[in-house]
Amino acid sequence: MRVFVTGSTGFIGSALVPELIGAGHEVLGLTRSEGGAERLRKAGAVPRYGSLEDLESLKSGAAQADAVIHLAFIHDFSKFLDNCATDRRAIETLGAVLAGSGRPLIVTSGTGVVMGGEPGVPVTEDVKMTGNVNPRLASEETALAQDTRVIIMRLPQVHDTVKQGLVSYLVRVAREKGVVAYVGEGKNRWPAAHVSDVARLYRLALEKGDAAVYHAVDEEGVPVKAICDVLGKGLKLPVISIAPEKAQEHFGWLGMFASLDLVASSTKTRKALGWEPKGVGMIEDLENMKY
Repeated sequence: MRVFVTGSTGFIGSALVPELIGAGHEVLGLTRSEGGAERLRKAGAVPRYGSLEDLESLKSGAAQADAVIHLAFIHDFSKFLDNCATDRRAIETLGAVLAGSGRPLIVTSGTGVVMGGEPGVPVTEDVKMTGNVNPRLASEETALAQDTRVIIMRLPQVHDTVKQGLVSYLVRVAREKGVVAYVGEGKNRWPAAHVSDVARLYRLALEKGDAAVYHAVDEEGVPVKAICDVLGKGLKLPVISIAPEKAQEHFGWLGMFASLDLVASSTKTRKALGWEPKGVGMIEDLENMKY
């Protein structure tokens, strides 16, 4: 298939593009820069210049593709609401091009959009939550309203030894504050998966997936205190507990996630797509990270 990939030069996209090409697919990769275009060419992909704000570039890419994988998101959390709105417009634009064709539209979401379920119980692919405080949930709702074969890929903390989702922001805050902090007892957990496994799951969803929600989850929940203990050793900083009422002040925007128990399951995803994660766990990657 010819696959149009937004976010093709990002963290996950850089793993997904060679995964797709290695399986015999052709990739059209959205990029806004010549540097990104050169990286795509070296990987064997065809660059398409544009951005999420440039809706004509999205229309053009989708029109030339047999399938679309929408990975891109503007990760400026100081403008999170605006960026969620940009994401919804991009999904609507891509969906309009694919309307009535049955061509796959794979939209990226996160397990965190269905946070707040029964305490301690992993959220499953079937969980649908309305009125969630996470505005990115609207991206799922927008995607599911499109008239084509829509697949939702909910991501956990996707990691290697360079990036680790929300954990990367924990590192940034720790460097700024001079301490590695967790909230309360730090028993809350975050799900995780290695970037190579996530890339493979996108390919499997493209090739075998029904219109469904899938969870790219290897480890259902890694305790935040365990994460912080490893970070403390690597950064050579003290590890401390922060009272819940101080979380927003200490972590900034990350405070809304810092105390949440985001445990999630991928049992149905594994069965449906034959996905078996092979990458190392979150803690091992953090232990081998260059601090």
